[in-house]
Amino acid sequence: MASSLASSLSTIQRQCCCLSLRSLSSRKPRPSHYHCYRHFNKGPLKKRIFSLTLSRNFSQSHLSKNTQGPGLHHFVAQATSSASASASASQTQPQFEPALEVPPDIEILPRGRIYHETYGCQMNVNDMEIVLSIMKNAGYSEVVDVPESAEIIFINTCAIRDNAEQKVWQRLNYFWFLKRQWKSNVAIGRSQSLHPPKVVVLGCMAERLKDKILDADKMVDVVCGPDAYRDLPRLLEEVEYGQKGINILLSLEETYADISPVRISKNSISAFVSVMRGCNNMCSFCIVPFTRGRERSRPVDSIVKEVAELWKEGVKEVTLLGQNVNSYNDASEIEKEVETGMNWKYSDGFSSMCKVKEVGLRFSDLLDRLSSEFPEMRFRYTSPHPKDFPDDLLYVMRNRHNICKSIHLPAQTGSSAVLERMRRGYTREAYLDLVQKIRRIIPDVGITSDFISGFCGETEEEHEDTLSLVKAVGYDMAYMFAYSMREKTHAHRTYVDDVPDEVKQRRLAELIEAFRESTGQCFDSQIGSVQLVLVEGPNKRAPDTELIGKSDRGHRVLFTNLPLRNRNEDGSQARNPVVGDYVEVLIMKSTRASLFGESLAITTLSSFYNNLDQEAVANAS
Repeated sequence: MASSLASSLSTIQRQCCCLSLRSLSSRKPRPSHYHCYRHFNKGPLKKRIFSLTLSRNFSQSHLSKNTQGPGLHHFVAQATSSASASASASQTQPQFEPALEVPPDIEILPRGRIYHETYGCQMNVNDMEIVLSIMKNAGYSEVVDVPESAEIIFINTCAIRDNAEQKVWQRLNYFWFLKRQWKSNVAIGRSQSLHPPKVVVLGCMAERLKDKILDADKMVDVVCGPDAYRDLPRLLEEVEYGQKGINILLSLEETYADISPVRISKNSISAFVSVMRGCNNMCSFCIVPFTRGRERSRPVDSIVKEVAELWKEGVKEVTLLGQNVNSYNDASEIEKEVETGMNWKYSDGFSSMCKVKEVGLRFSDLLDRLSSEFPEMRFRYTSPHPKDFPDDLLYVMRNRHNICKSIHLPAQTGSSAVLERMRRGYTREAYLDLVQKIRRIIPDVGITSDFISGFCGETEEEHEDTLSLVKAVGYDMAYMFAYSMREKTHAHRTYVDDVPDEVKQRRLAELIEAFRESTGQCFDSQIGSVQLVLVEGPNKRAPDTELIGKSDRGHRVLFTNLPLRNRNEDGSQARNPVVGDYVEVLIMKSTRASLFGESLAITTLSSFYNNLDQEAVANAS
């Protein structure tokens, strides 16, 4: 018995020694909920900041001043009990909860203030709202308006065009200056951060230029790709130990469906909701499949839940987002594989390089459910691909008054030969046939588009085809850019960027001029019509007298701020419209960018379109 006890005590002594050495030498990253404290010395103005790393299962209830750790008698008792039970039990380590005494002059500090900037598409805006939600759950709850006051700086990047990347590099240089010259910046009052800021690069540029960014003379601390935002708290903790935090892995499953985004525009009556991520189209000019990964869609129920929360917050218009939003495919409830392409209908005359293996609920199903469950909320969506406009989607848009009659239909070029080099999956003729079908089913629809000038090998004749397409369709609005080659794309591997920059810019200018001629006709056609306008706020040029909002087709409408009666409240007093009201506006004049009108009455979505239907029936009879 005595020899067993001596052996046990010797084993415990060795274990305690090893435990102590391991504790001193451990460099494991701190858990995501470690606490920061400020310790005040008795001398004036003498402060020091230190951090305490707690175990993952250590709750704050253990932070009691009177709690004591286990003493030697504890180990002896454990050893005696173990020795009497079994000779081999002397190797059993005692189990106990760690304890820590907190001095009374310790104050808990916030984990760090966040500043954020976003470049690129609306998906990046929504992604930043997801990041803020993840960081808030990890204890980073304070957001500031200027980088000089932040301990953490997020910059969410875009890699679609070179111009966007150059803007990011300019901002990174300034953030590097704030970090490198932190002491002098604080001394002269330029910075108010508590320590040099950590700079975090997010988004598409993070994945595409990860090595270049991390090697840029310690300019950036963390690089995090679009599918790794959940890992941000851990990556920031790695920086505490002098390491670079990097995670740019792409996922086949991540949709952030369980995360409720922290809305950046708190008082806005419009919001973005991401419904799918990634892209399978593999257009030869596009970097998105390489920075955002393959397509995957959120379950319908999770989207409905998020929209319901937005409705409770007073949101009146939701834009559904996705890199290829109308290829939405919720196959989460599908157990068996469907024969390739069996039930997946493309637009007539369109094809895709990527085959659909499992067919679930499509975009028309999602729109149908959202529009029926939230009849007083407007729905828009972006950005779609022309191949995914089957007839059932068009009929849902026509039949539901709260699905905006506005379709973004990216053409990219008007030349069938260039479309083939771009791997778009359609011809000029198929695109024009689709435009005709859309306008036949939805007569008052507004169509917008994307165009690229100077793609690889583009000739003057092919450029003229694009100009003629713009004039033939008559777009409400278009995004137009000169081509800039992106690494990793099919075009980068296969083609030569052989159109000189000056030719690209000249063709772009001609394209813009052709668009202006046609878009003026689209806006002029609205004169004399009554449009339902969702009020967004005062016109900045005349904030005391004019309001501004968007029509169903997405046109900007300005009108005088006057007291109006509410069509749905008999005998109610007239009042001035407020943000979030729907107002009937008679369009009096137009420019190439805006409509101007006279406000008639305050109304609702349902009553406005019910009245239109009744008038149509009366006129028909």
